[in-house]
Amino acid sequence: MFFLGYLRVKTNFLQRMKRKFIIKGLLLTFAAILTLSCNDTLDQVGFTIQPGKDRLNLGVDTLDLQARTVEVDSVFSKTKYPVLGEYTDPVFGTVKSSYIGEFYLPEGTEFKEGAEIDSVRVIVSYTKMMGDSLAPMELSVYEVNKSLKGLDNYSHVDPATYADLSAPLGSQVFTGKNSTYRTETYSSGYTTTTYNVYDIIVRLPDSLGERFLTEYRKPGHGKMVNADTFREFFRGLYFATTFGNSTVLNVNITSLYVHYHYLDKKGSSTKQDTIRTDMMRLNITPEVTQLNYIQNDNSKLLGTSDAHAYVKSPAGVNTEITFPFSEIHDKIKSQALNLANFTVYAMPEASENPMVKISPPDYLLLVNKDSLNGFFEQRKLPDNMTSFLSAKFDATSYSYRFNNISTMINHYNQKHGGAAFNLVYYLIPVDATYTTVQQSYYSSGSQALTELHNQMWPTAAKLDKRVGNLKLELIFSNF
Repeated sequence: MFFLGYLRVKTNFLQRMKRKFIIKGLLLTFAAILTLSCNDTLDQVGFTIQPGKDRLNLGVDTLDLQARTVEVDSVFSKTKYPVLGEYTDPVFGTVKSSYIGEFYLPEGTEFKEGAEIDSVRVIVSYTKMMGDSLAPMELSVYEVNKSLKGLDNYSHVDPATYADLSAPLGSQVFTGKNSTYRTETYSSGYTTTTYNVYDIIVRLPDSLGERFLTEYRKPGHGKMVNADTFREFFRGLYFATTFGNSTVLNVNITSLYVHYHYLDKKGSSTKQDTIRTDMMRLNITPEVTQLNYIQNDNSKLLGTSDAHAYVKSPAGVNTEITFPFSEIHDKIKSQALNLANFTVYAMPEASENPMVKISPPDYLLLVNKDSLNGFFEQRKLPDNMTSFLSAKFDATSYSYRFNNISTMINHYNQKHGGAAFNLVYYLIPVDATYTTVQQSYYSSGSQALTELHNQMWPTAAKLDKRVGNLKLELIFSNF
């Protein structure tokens, strides 16, 4: 089945390349016929759409680009939905992700009078996974022993400086699709979706609950009086897989449960004393710190190649693209640039099992190297001059379309005052969120980009950088 699928992708790939050459040949032939009476050379091919001195000439050109793979040191990794696990891909190498987080104490959280601790559990809940869902993995949980206040919000933060990795509070063996799950239903408009929520339940020492109870019984409830002082008292937990390298999970929520019982005097319907059970539940929420720690083996991706470059997330590698606009400086300076069509093609991997392989990212961000600093931290969106977002990955043509990026060239031509220039941009895997904008009662609405983040889910692609395949297709005009 996979071989047939690969043949289909490869056939589409070859047909696309053949079609591109035919179209280009027809365009040049057509333009040449129309300009037989002109003195223009072929690199200034055009045709007349107005008579006399008002003649408008259109010219086409192609600019070949250079690309290379560059390693990513770290990415801005403050996240709502952390990634957990380890996976080794035969082509793209290993990616391992763990996370560290604080717990939010809601207002009004309390222990009932006379509470006695029964047990403490932490539950990691998820709905999305990749890799071998039946292979065993082990999750270990560690207490954070250093305040996360002022923590560098990047993926290279070393958890060993915030937790004693030789002394886990608890561990639990699990598989991606383990037997502990529940079914939930989500409704949006006229659509209802049912999905399984899987839980990894790790038992923690009862002494942790006793510490909470002791602090709560202090005058004014001690440091369990509000969310800020609680974070000083209990600094959080660190979660890491310590066995297995075949599964990665996208965590929906992490919850800490402190179970206890208490005596409810004359609390029964017959006014008898009754033993009741209750619990304190604390979650890692957006109000507190939560960071992914990413480790990558990119050794297979960093070698020199004339044929391809790579992108890999999270915090793996980017593709660096050089736009040598100085080669067409005379045209940029003297003619109007109307169109700069840019499409990046990926190369399918025949050797990978589609059931477990790392898939291409849905979107790529094309951003100027000098504009990257602060882009994600400040929650910026593409401005279509220094940064552009691709259309969603086309699995049929195996490509990312950026369409017309002429605004980039025109912007920097003006910025450099007409002087020759070259530009260096990065291709970066990103997670894009679109929201439906309702323009009127009679309109079905349109999709607007509202959020853009570093892609924290494992994705990767081999990009085609061969001469003639990585290029800009340009259309100029002048009177």
